[in-house]
Order: sequence, then structure tokens, then C-alpha cells
Amino acid sequence: MSRLKAVAERNPQAGFRAERRDCGASVPQGLLKAARKSGQLNLSGRNLSEVPQCVWRINVDIPEEANQNLSFSATERWWEQTDLTKLIISNNKLQSLTDDLRLLPALTVLDIHDNQLTSLPSAIRELENLQRLNVSHNKLKILPEEITNLRNLKGLYLQHNELTCIPEGFEQLFNLEDLDLSNNRLTTIPASFSLSSLVRLNLSSNQLKSLPAEISGMKRLKHLDCNSNLLETIPPELAGMESLELLYLRRNKLRFLPEFPSCKLLKELHVGENQIEMLEAEHLKHLTSILVLDLRDNKLKSVPEEITLLQSLERLDLSNNDISSLPCSLGKLHLKFLALEGNPIRTIRREIINKGTQEVLKYLRSKIKDNGPNQSDSIMETAMTLPSESRVNIHAITTLKILDYSDKQTTLIPDEVFDAVKSNIITSINFSKNELCEIPKRIVELKEMVSDVNLSFNKLSFISVELCVLQKLTFLDLRNNFLSSLPKEMESLIRLQTINLSFNRFKILPEVLYHIPTLETVLVSNNQVGSVDPEKLKTMENLITLDLQNNDLLQIPPELGNCVNLRTLLLDGNPFRVPRAAILMKGTAAILEYLRDRIPT
Repeated sequence: MSRLKAVAERNPQAGFRAERRDCGASVPQGLLKAARKSGQLNLSGRNLSEVPQCVWRINVDIPEEANQNLSFSATERWWEQTDLTKLIISNNKLQSLTDDLRLLPALTVLDIHDNQLTSLPSAIRELENLQRLNVSHNKLKILPEEITNLRNLKGLYLQHNELTCIPEGFEQLFNLEDLDLSNNRLTTIPASFSLSSLVRLNLSSNQLKSLPAEISGMKRLKHLDCNSNLLETIPPELAGMESLELLYLRRNKLRFLPEFPSCKLLKELHVGENQIEMLEAEHLKHLTSILVLDLRDNKLKSVPEEITLLQSLERLDLSNNDISSLPCSLGKLHLKFLALEGNPIRTIRREIINKGTQEVLKYLRSKIKDNGPNQSDSIMETAMTLPSESRVNIHAITTLKILDYSDKQTTLIPDEVFDAVKSNIITSINFSKNELCEIPKRIVELKEMVSDVNLSFNKLSFISVELCVLQKLTFLDLRNNFLSSLPKEMESLIRLQTINLSFNRFKILPEVLYHIPTLETVLVSNNQVGSVDPEKLKTMENLITLDLQNNDLLQIPPELGNCVNLRTLLLDGNPFRVPRAAILMKGTAAILEYLRDRIPT
């Protein structure tokens, strides 16, 4: 009876007050009974204009069933009920919360997103155990200072409100790891705003003209999103944030690319839609770990030769700049994606650019002057004629490490093609635009070397085990074939990062893909895929890009919103009705947030 004693000490009348408060049909007794057992209560989407008293007093009042003299089993004794630790009242019509909130001191999760709240009660300071507070998509204009008393708070979600300032004392939230202030009306960030435990900070879609230098005190910060603000400069102290991995600065007014001498872990830098005019070696030399560099929609006129310093770079977006030529050294990078649309490039024919990334890189590599002693020999061998009356580019083999036998309309790759490799090292194979019905068996001879294979535009209806032994394979292009399944043996491709399966005959996402943990890019557009498994997708921790355009998806599971690592999710051209087109147009982050908000609890 210790629980009843505790209640009585707080309120002598409470232990004898029956739970007959205004619950009505909006909160069924069965729901309250279940909440007493589990400690969790979900009242989302019930059209509530206020929180019923029976909810605030769920830990205080004697249950209705106890007053009906019902017998209780050992597992249902009401005096041993669990304190409420999780309360979800999202997607309602709440305009305010009362100070009765203090009657739920055990809460660790409070979710009130998608309501019409204009303020929070000062009693929120008494929720000392709170770890996650979601007040996003409301009408908050200010935050009470009492919110800084929530010392155990780890996640605070305030996006899509009307906040114009942040209260002083925020640094007291020393356990806070995730803070979302996006889509508000903030014009400044206080200098005291330095949260030592913060890992993720979202300040996007505000009216910030600058960031305080003190932000560099967030030594654990990995993800900083400042998209869609009015930033003209970035404080140099930002360069000292050693843990920073993802930095988003799109849609601002930056004229210079910041330098990042201490950001050795920076993997993604997004500075598209700014006013950057120049890219210099100083900007690039410290980005040793960068995988994604987004420079689209700026005013760049050239790309420096020093771009080769970015040896880890995989995705480079230069769309919509003023670039008229590219350095041949760009061909030395192992890019998987290169965007050049909207530039007045005159040194590369449009037809080559239209063929995609690998063709552009191949062209640039072919233009690199080879001053080695065997240059003349290589040139003579280039035109070597094989008995098959087709030519093998020996220069590509010896200099560019590419075995290219594409666009021959052949049903078999002649042995002479593989014989031409001899003792050379080959990293890429291009057998695209032929009429192959099966993968050449001799491809296994290159299993210790090859990292890129292009078998697109053939007539493959199955994948043989020969391909599955290429354990160094990182890039595989199988688009425009007749494939409807992939073999389980592909699990052995333990380095595969990108696979293109577009324009085939898949009706489901191949099961084996879920078991290749290194995959970063999966392209399955223009198939007949009718469903995806969000739980299995979530296990693909490295997956960044998923293209499901033009398939047969009738619905998008809300749980897909939990795949927070996705940076690009393409869903256009499917017959589902929600999310609506307006949501899709907002981009991947908006789609994932929309889906997350609709996950049933």
C-alpha cells in the first residue's frame, strides 16, 4: 500500500476520490487500464481540445474498476499500478496545457506535436525525469525559462513553431543530444548557447544572419543543419569542431567556402544555393574524409586541379554554376555521382556528359597526358585488331585500368578480350550495350582486381555465381536488363556500395540487398516493385540513396521514416496517394519527417 500512502501524503483526499472525472468517450476506460500496466498512454488523433483530468490524475485517483468492487488478480492490483512514463497527445486540437502536468512527475517521454499550443506551462519544470519532449508543429512564440530545468532531457523537438528567441540558460541542458529548432523565426543564437553533449543540431529555415563563435564549444556535435537562413559568413571557430561529420549550409548567402582544418571527420558538406564564386586549394586540402560535396547553384567559374586532394570523394554536385571547363585531374577521383547540368562546359561534348558520371570520368582520364616511357607503344597497341574483327582499347587497359568492350551488339565476349589483359591490373569492366544473356565466365579471372562492373543494356535474365566472387566490387550497374531476382550468393559482395537495377522486372526489392551492409546507393526505378520492408531497410545503416521512382507502390509504410540515414529518397511515379505531391516536392527530409509523424504507437 506504499503507493496509496505516497498519494495520501500529497493530497489527503486523493486516496478516497473515485476516478469519475471528465473522460467521456475520448479516453476509454480500457485504455486507461492498459496504461496503468504499461506506463504508456497514446491519445494521438482523438480530436481533443483539452487534456481530460482523468489523464493528468491517472497516477493519483483510484481506478473506476476498484470502486465497482471487482476482484483483481495478482497482476491487476490497482495499488501496484505503474506510474505513467510515456504520454502521447499529438495530432489533436490542444491550445494550452494546465499546470496539472506536474501530477505526472515520472514522465520520460512527452509528445504533443501537431497541436495549436501557443505556450507551455511553467509547471513543466517539475518533469525532472523527462528525456524526450516533442512540441513540434505548434504555435509556440516563446519558451518558458523553466524548460532549462529539465536536466535529463536528451531530445528536444521544437521545429515548425513561431519562436523568435531562445531563453538564456539553455547550456544547463547538459544531457541534451538532439535539438531541432528548424522552421521557426529565430534571428540570433545567444552566445551562451553551447551544449556540451549535443550530437545533432538543426537550425534550418530560420532568419539567422550569423552563428556565435561559442557554437564551437559543442565538441560532440556530429550533425549541424543551417540550411535556408541568411548566413553571409561562418565563424572561423566552426573549423575547430573535431567531431563534425555532416554540415548543411544550403540556401544561404555565403560568398566563400569555409576552411575546415580540424574537421578531419567531415563526410558531407552541403553549400549549394549560395553565392560562392571561387574554389581554391586552401578550401579543399583539409577535407580528407569528405564523401559528399554539394556546390550546386553557386557562381563558380572553375574547378581547381587540387580537386584530386579529395581522394575519398564519392558524390560531387556542380550543377548550375558558370563552369566552362573541367580539369583532367578530376578523372583520377573514384566518383560515383557527378552532376554537371546547367554549366556552359565547352571542353566535353554534350553527348558524353549525357552518358553519365563514369563516361565523363573516363573521358577526362583519357585526356591526361601520359609522359611515361611506354607511351608510344600504348598508342600503337590501341588499334590492335583481334580475330573477332572488333577492337580492344589496349591504351585503356594499360593506362586507365579499364577493360572496355561495350556497344558491340555481341552475345559473347571473345576470349581475346580477356587475353588482352595479360599481366595488367584491371579495376573496371564495361560490357554495356551488348546482347549478353549471361555473365562471361572468365570474369572470375579478374576477381582480385575489379571494383567497378557495368553490364547495363544487355539481355541478362539471371545473375550467375561468377559475378558473386568479385569481392572487391564496389559499383555494379545492371540497369536495362530482364532481371526479376538476385541470387543469395551476392551476400558475399562485402564491399558493394552502389547497385543500379533500374529498368528491369523486379516486383519486390531483392531480399539479398538487405544483407549487404555496405550498400550506400540502391537504384531500382522503373521496375514493378510493389512493397518495401522498412524494418529491414533500417538495418542498412550505410544506405544514403534509395531510388524507387516509377514502380507499383500503392502505399508507403510510415516506418520508412525511421530510416534517418537516407539523404535521397525518390518516390515519384508510383500510384500511392499519400504522401501527397506537395510533400514529395519538399525533399527527402520532409518526406521522412512526414512518415515518422504517422507511425502508430
